[in-house]
Amino acid sequence: MTVTERTNSTERRHEAARQHFTLGVGDLDRAKRFYAEGLGWPILQEQGPWVCFALGDGSSALGLYPADALAADAGVAAEGKGFRGITLSHVVGSEARVDALLAEAERAGGTIAKPAQRAAWGGYFGYFADPDGHLWKVVVGTGFLAE
Repeated sequence: MTVTERTNSTERRHEAARQHFTLGVGDLDRAKRFYAEGLGWPILQEQGPWVCFALGDGSSALGLYPADALAADAGVAAEGKGFRGITLSHVVGSEARVDALLAEAERAGGTIAKPAQRAAWGGYFGYFADPDGHLWKVVVGTGFLAE
């Protein structure tokens, strides 16, 4: 699919791209079980020490790769603890689904970082951390963002 973008009488064409996110994990087998078996996310592809899950309608994907190998790929040190300056969001269609997904994550070996609650802006959300500490915000959304 080609997307045309117009800015100040300049036209640019580029191919629409799939969004892909890769998380560095400490134990690939454990992380794979968490996402595939615990959360029920379909595996899109596996190759060596890398596994990829389809997200939503297939326009996005989540990859898992050993943390030390991912750091080496990026040319940075693998050390680091605590808040990593990023959270991932999983947008769902109802408050009940927020509660259910948080419970699924906890049963699968994740931890609840922030229980589901009303937001100051009127929404409903909670956070879980996967077994490697990656934070996921589960939030009610509408339209194309909701699962």
